[in-house]
Amino acid sequence: MNPFKRCQEIYFLLFLCMISHLASSQTIVADSGGHVVVGDIVVEGNHRTRTGIIMREMAIRKGDTLSAEALKEKMEIDRRKVINTNLFITVDLLTRANADSIHTDIRIVVKERWYLIILPVFQLADRNFNEWWYERKRDLSRTTYGVYMSYGNVTGRADKLRFLAEFGFIPKFEIAYTLPYIDKAQKTGITVGTSYSINKTTAFRTWRDKLQYFNSEDINRERLVSYISITRRNKYYTFHSADLRWSQTSISDTIAALNPNYLLKGRTRQRYLQLTYTFSYDKRDNAQYPLLGQTLGLQVSKTGLLPSDDVNMLSMYGSYRKFIPLGKKWYFNTGLRGRLSFPKRQPYIQTIGLGYRNDLVRGYELYVVDGQDYALLKNELKYKLFSFQKHFSFIPVRQFNTLPLAAYINTFADAGYVKNSYPEFSSTKLGNSMLYGAGAGIDVVTFYNIVARFNLTVNGNGEKRFFFNIAREF
Repeated sequence: MNPFKRCQEIYFLLFLCMISHLASSQTIVADSGGHVVVGDIVVEGNHRTRTGIIMREMAIRKGDTLSAEALKEKMEIDRRKVINTNLFITVDLLTRANADSIHTDIRIVVKERWYLIILPVFQLADRNFNEWWYERKRDLSRTTYGVYMSYGNVTGRADKLRFLAEFGFIPKFEIAYTLPYIDKAQKTGITVGTSYSINKTTAFRTWRDKLQYFNSEDINRERLVSYISITRRNKYYTFHSADLRWSQTSISDTIAALNPNYLLKGRTRQRYLQLTYTFSYDKRDNAQYPLLGQTLGLQVSKTGLLPSDDVNMLSMYGSYRKFIPLGKKWYFNTGLRGRLSFPKRQPYIQTIGLGYRNDLVRGYELYVVDGQDYALLKNELKYKLFSFQKHFSFIPVRQFNTLPLAAYINTFADAGYVKNSYPEFSSTKLGNSMLYGAGAGIDVVTFYNIVARFNLTVNGNGEKRFFFNIAREF
């Protein structure tokens, strides 16, 4: 036989096998009325993760009867819930005909992450990269170094052990363990942990909306925190948590003299027991970089539960954010958050306004606006440049041979207000006035929850800056 013709026959047979496999993997069996009866639901690719952890996220059940269109929609919703466990790189839900030709089976095909992550730590001690770059003149002494270990899915039940040891500018040690489900119903979880940190160079006050530091070779602040948190997840998207923690902070006589309000009344020690209740509703398509859905958060915290505690405060926090796809690669999101706290005379260390973490008006990254109460409105409009997943077969480790990559052009406009009841303590110029910021940039999203943001901004003072930020949700 002609070898070339023989090769053609072999390739043709392989092509038929491939088409047959693809067809069988995406076959839906519907009755005359167009209804589908769900058959077996099987999980594939979960080498470590227990099947029950994945099935916990599934609303579809064996025996469900629904239209083909409704099945497709519910499968996509369940796929998003499984991917938002942060246990997997990719998740696919596929259908195939059951052997009885009546039911439609569902295959949940997952690709697990690399769960043991041991990373060297080398990071900036300042609030963000931009403050270090512009305000601290790129001083490399203001860095911390050490090791971070995250061992996820330790027992296959989505649990996590975290350990951090940092040295350098701010030595810190922390260990915590989280078990999301401790009951058979898989609704109640627990986290226990403790952290210890010391500061030599210390931000002792905020003056004219900038942090002021005292430099020393001696220890000027020491802090120990231990905590236990109980979480409750009654439904797929709602979470409740109660956090009880003991905090002990001590400062040097110098810090107390430089700012008697640091712990109030010139104290050098602060101890308290704190209880915090948090409710959250999270229905987003992707917790790493959401484009669809909404989140709601409410929190009430009582600091000082014992008569002997050095702090007696009540704070309330709320946030809401909505993500809306506009079609043709356009997306919009808007969000509002705010905080109220009582009494208004508070220790400096507990007076929290805008400027930390993501609670800021973009364009004011270099400022800290202290206050007892604040409100923040953030809006974004973005366009997807590209989004794909690239498989590198030459990389033998399956957890690293699939690279998801996406990029978005974004524009944003923010507004905020901080109420400072004692502006004379910080000589604030931005407190008790409206703050506005706007800009445009590019977001790059890749695997293991890494998001890099490159933004050009302008604030209400007319200051124009380029800001860079990179974040990872562990």
